[in-house]
Amino acid sequence: IATEDESAICKLLLRYATGIDTRDWPLFRTCFSQDCEADYGSFGRWRGPREITDYMEAAHRQMGATLHRITNIVVENCNDEMRARSYVDAILTEPTQGGITHRATGYYDDTLVRTSGGWKISRRRFTMVKAGLDD
Repeated sequence: IATEDESAICKLLLRYATGIDTRDWPLFRTCFSQDCEADYGSFGRWRGPREITDYMEAAHRQMGATLHRITNIVVENCNDEMRARSYVDAILTEPTQGGITHRATGYYDDTLVRTSGGWKISRRRFTMVKAGLDD
C-alpha cells in the first residue's frame, strides 16, 4: 500500500467522524461512493450517500454534543481491494445539562474505492461490541 493512499484513507475515516460531530452533512456525504452500501446492524442498512446522510442527520438532530473517536485504523490490500478496519468509540450526549450520555463502541469494516474525488467508502459494516449509558 502506498503511504499516500493509506494516509488519504485514514483522513477519510476521520472526516466521517468530523462530519457527524460538527453536523456538517455535506462533508459527511463526501465520505461515501455513489453506490455505497452501509450495514449498521440493528441501526439500519442504507444504499447511497443520500440515504445514510439523511438517517444520520435525523438521528443526531435532537442530540447534544457527540464524539465519534476513530482509532486503530488498519488499511490493507486484499485481493486487489482496499479494505480498512477501524475502531469507533461514540459518545452521544443529550442536549440538556446533566442528561444521559449514551455510548456505542465497535468497529467498522470498510471496502474503499478510489474516485475522481479521492478515496470513498463503498461498503461498510459496523459491528457493535458494547453499547450502554455512561454514568
